[in-house]
Amino acid sequence: CMSVAITVRDVPDRVRDELAARAAHAGMSLQEYLRGLLLDISARPTVSDVIARARARVDATGVRLDAESILAARDADRR
Repeated sequence: CMSVAITVRDVPDRVRDELAARAAHAGMSLQEYLRGLLLDISARPTVSDVIARARARVDATGVRLDAESILAARDADRR
């Protein structure tokens, strides 16, 4: 697996400073910190993929719940 370099231009100073501070707080270089964020982001499905899977599951099972039922179940778990 080959690595590639990625350049991001026009990052505002305040954004760079915040990211650098977060990296330092984590004991990492800015490059290590950003690489970790990119790996985490790429490992997660997109919102549209999650919605598509949920719709496919509803279509396959025919199970449909209204918002009131979902909230009631959520609240029951909190008791």
